[in-house]
Amino acid sequence: MTERIVIVGGGQAAASCIAALRSSKAAMTITLVGEEDHLPYRRPPLSKAALVDGPSVESLLIRPKDWYEGVELKLGRRACEIARKDGRVILSDGEQLAYDKLVFCSGSRARQLSDKLGGNLEGVHTLRSIADAERLRSELVSGRRVLVVGGGYIGLEVAASARKHGLSVLLVEAGERILGRVASSATAQYLRSIHESRGVEIRETTGVQLLAGDKRATHAILTDGSEHAVDIVVVGIGGLANDEIASSAGLETSNGIVVDAYCKTADPNIFAAGDCATFPFGDRSIRLESVQNATDQGEVVAASLTGREKAYAPVPWFWSDQYETKLQIVGIAHGHDDIIVRPGQRDNARSIWYFRQNELIAVDAINDPASYMAGRRLLTAKINPDRANIADPNFPLATMLAAAR
Repeated sequence: MTERIVIVGGGQAAASCIAALRSSKAAMTITLVGEEDHLPYRRPPLSKAALVDGPSVESLLIRPKDWYEGVELKLGRRACEIARKDGRVILSDGEQLAYDKLVFCSGSRARQLSDKLGGNLEGVHTLRSIADAERLRSELVSGRRVLVVGGGYIGLEVAASARKHGLSVLLVEAGERILGRVASSATAQYLRSIHESRGVEIRETTGVQLLAGDKRATHAILTDGSEHAVDIVVVGIGGLANDEIASSAGLETSNGIVVDAYCKTADPNIFAAGDCATFPFGDRSIRLESVQNATDQGEVVAASLTGREKAYAPVPWFWSDQYETKLQIVGIAHGHDDIIVRPGQRDNARSIWYFRQNELIAVDAINDPASYMAGRRLLTAKINPDRANIADPNFPLATMLAAAR
């Protein structure tokens, strides 16, 4: 019997799931529903190279168009409703798709500034899609003034891209410091110094009180009482899971669609992967927005669908490019109680090793790919390195890795 697989969402997780399903040679039909007109594409470059050089759809595609031969494509249409009892997906144009198995790869969307704060004014941007990048890129004109709201990776990457275009950049972060939720103070301070050396003004413990203007934002009043003329505002204050349809269909959601270690929801015919999924990780549940997570979970779903179940036990990794600085991260630093800063082999290289109760849980590597790879192999092999060796910059990492082979 040929199973009907419907995948809702056209991003990294969807492309990964399709690739794994096709390689399984199982008897099935695959339908991909994507809200955008584009085939699945890579989103990390949108805040980096795409803002500097301009977004090229072809260069961003995960797979070329002819790779999808045999997959029924429903692009430029949105899934509006799931009729679970009947096994149907209702699209925005009224079409109804029957499914035997349904996979949510619906991703996430950018968190917005409220209309009350002026978030609905022209010139206020978020960055989540090719269309977003095209609009923002067209406004990055040398000499203009941009306010970046949010000191996470997106905000810092946009700040770097704007400076490359010659714009004046003011970045505000409502928390005590930039990267407050995702990195140590050592990592944050290093990146802060890089940005300030390039002319970015950074104000921490400072948010937006009001964006003002007639139709377009022309002034920003900050929570520290200062007022600034602005030409562009970019909001990078996190993302929200696209889980509303799943919730309306009666599936459990909690900052994402709740799944088990096999990416299954409570409905045996419905799965979720990528940015939209909340899954078990250690002693808690998390939702990750990363290429690694989307790719791996797409494969986990495909394994579940084809009777080759494998539990998802990730060693998460991320990266960020800012100017000539590359930050590579492996593991999740949440709950760390100590860090070790290890100098690299070059002046601009270093790594930050995170520990919780003397156990290695994550590594930040700044211009230090060797430390990143060492940390990744150690975490994957569940090897806890000697802290004294980590702290000694002359101790060869290769020695620690011998046990991981």
